[in-house]
Amino acid sequence: MLRTISTADHDPRIPIFLSARLGVCFHPPYTTMALEKDGEIIAAFLFNIYTGPDIHVTIAGSGWTRRFLRDMGQYLFEHLQVERFTAITEKQNVVDIVYRVGGRQEGLIRNHFGPGRDGILLGVLKDEYRYRNGQHAKSTQRVSDSAGSV
Repeated sequence: MLRTISTADHDPRIPIFLSARLGVCFHPPYTTMALEKDGEIIAAFLFNIYTGPDIHVTIAGSGWTRRFLRDMGQYLFEHLQVERFTAITEKQNVVDIVYRVGGRQEGLIRNHFGPGRDGILLGVLKDEYRYRNGQHAKSTQRVSDSAGSV
């Protein structure tokens, strides 16, 4: 059974899951949200670098559902009232998720992940986000596996 672990749960397994998937450490302050299946985390978001109008989102995992993406949008755009979220990744499957939710590429950050490893800068504006108010404007397919800073 799938269950969303909300930001209010402060589940310590979430940053551990993301760190293991991405090979990086996260330092507070941040909030997290995850999708759990049969007691195991299968997908997660980490929200940090919150400036008011913008927040950075890191994601990893598989099994993304419309409900999980709606929960993320509700947290960001209704609770935090951000105007946009920013993602930086080098992985095409993360780019695919950001495009799926309505985002677009905004630039390239050279050597962001080390020599020869450029970061793709992505952004999603509140009005572009496709999983708001219990609706989904386009694609209903699942993205199978993703890992990266989003």
